[in-house]
Amino acid sequence: MLIKFLNKKAQTHGFHIVNPSPWPFFSGLSALATMFGFVMYMHGYSIGSLLYKFGFLLILCMMFFWWRDIVREATFEGQHTKDVQTSVKLGVILFIVSEIMFFFAFFWAFFHFSFNASIFIGGVWPPAFLTILNPWKTPLLNTIVLLTSGATVTIAHHAIIWGSKELSIKALSATIVLAIFFTFLQSIEYSTAPFSIYNTAYGSVFYLLTGFHGFHVLIGTIFLFICESRVYFNHLTKEHHLGFEAAAWYWHFVDVVWLFLFLTVYWWGS
Repeated sequence: MLIKFLNKKAQTHGFHIVNPSPWPFFSGLSALATMFGFVMYMHGYSIGSLLYKFGFLLILCMMFFWWRDIVREATFEGQHTKDVQTSVKLGVILFIVSEIMFFFAFFWAFFHFSFNASIFIGGVWPPAFLTILNPWKTPLLNTIVLLTSGATVTIAHHAIIWGSKELSIKALSATIVLAIFFTFLQSIEYSTAPFSIYNTAYGSVFYLLTGFHGFHVLIGTIFLFICESRVYFNHLTKEHHLGFEAAAWYWHFVDVVWLFLFLTVYWWGS
């Protein structure tokens, strides 16, 4: 608290000048290793699996240390003033918009192939010789699970605003359990799917859309787990819980993407 008081006294403006950090460099390096490793793995190189696993592990390490620094700056140093919070909120919104554009490209590809079905796949969409997943089984259950998790994370948000630590922890725990259950169901679906990423454009677009969505679910789960830990250690208050707001926005974005994915790829696309 003394450090926080001295920082506020010495600060002459409402913005935070960030100290030099190695984490942006390591985040770029880990993302590069993950991408190259995954591409090599998809092309049959044995070292590809090792490289993308190493890159992903490096991403997790980078996330831990970078978020540790941000938590220290926000909670213990008092660097996140109103101006900084406004800037961070704008940054989170722009990041989510960029993620929407990312998924938009894959949905565009799905609709392009569906409205211009090639003669090599029978001139129809889905391909005539491909067995498609039933949308009313695991996909529907996953939809219910994910939408329920959106409700529980909203309850957690209101609990933090009300100052109910116990309710917020319970609601966040429920959200994380539902997120893990969603990932478990997705893994079962992948292991039992009658087609692979190599089976025509349908298989490629299907696994790219659902796979990247699953990756976002994993990141969101980690994000929510960190928020629950911060609630437990009293880092988040009724007036200052920007980290949780960012996680909640991200999770609702994941919910909306999946809902659109279910309606278009699983239901309409079947």
